[in-house]
Amino acid sequence: MSTYKITTDDTLYETVQHGNSKYPFAYYPEDIWQFDFHRIDWHWHHELEFMIVTEGSALCLVGTKQLELPKGCGLFINSGILHRFEAASSTPIPNIVFSPLLLAPEESLIYEKYVLPVINSSAICQIFDPQVPWQNRILQILLQTFALQECDEKNELQTAQLLLQIWDILFQHLDLTADSGKSRQLTHQQARLQTMMQYIHDHYRDDLTLEEIAASASVSKSSALHIFNKFIQMPPVTYLIQYRLTQAAGQLHITGKSVTAIAEDAGFANAGYFCRKFRQHYHMSPNEYRRKRT
Repeated sequence: MSTYKITTDDTLYETVQHGNSKYPFAYYPEDIWQFDFHRIDWHWHHELEFMIVTEGSALCLVGTKQLELPKGCGLFINSGILHRFEAASSTPIPNIVFSPLLLAPEESLIYEKYVLPVINSSAICQIFDPQVPWQNRILQILLQTFALQECDEKNELQTAQLLLQIWDILFQHLDLTADSGKSRQLTHQQARLQTMMQYIHDHYRDDLTLEEIAASASVSKSSALHIFNKFIQMPPVTYLIQYRLTQAAGQLHITGKSVTAIAEDAGFANAGYFCRKFRQHYHMSPNEYRRKRT
């Protein structure tokens, strides 16, 4: 079975283009289980995203929220929000990712009145439960949208119509009266998180300290701990170790370097410590991982 991996830059921005400039829409009949380590790792994009869990159960980490989505439930993820999906078994999550501009031109009244308020709101996501009538209507239209992508190539006009139906229902039921200042604060904190992550990605081979990581985003050590725990549920040093392990795993896969050399290249001063951490994270030794991947 082929495995897939989410592609991001150093700020976790997804680098894949969803559709094209003439039609900024993409449909993905994905299964979380088929991704590397059975997770679609942290990423964000300017596009809007809608998905449904059609089998299994998905753990969805969206912004500061952790959501368990069983079969039949769906999810809307707002523009610019960090998210990650995990699964313990085969979990198909057909999804659509599209630009808000597909709903209306940016300078139009419709965009200003019905699209921008949602994007700028503190509503980072919305669960769709089939037991809730208005949410079930969205789920049914989403299923129509997915089916349309799989059976008809000339579907752009019908797809746009369905997206507007979904957006109309969503707009009517989202709480847009919440403090927009909270949304701006979350965006600011997310930007600082991404700055610290980029610093870790650039300097993971060095003997980094929490103080240096925090300083990269001009925040205190306690603020750095708070931001990391809030968004990705782990402290900065734990993220640093996991990133080093990810880089080491890549080297095990593509090079013939010794485990000791790879550990040193990835920023581990001690090969024994590296092997212990690797086994904790991947549930196998570095050599076992190498044999499995070759």
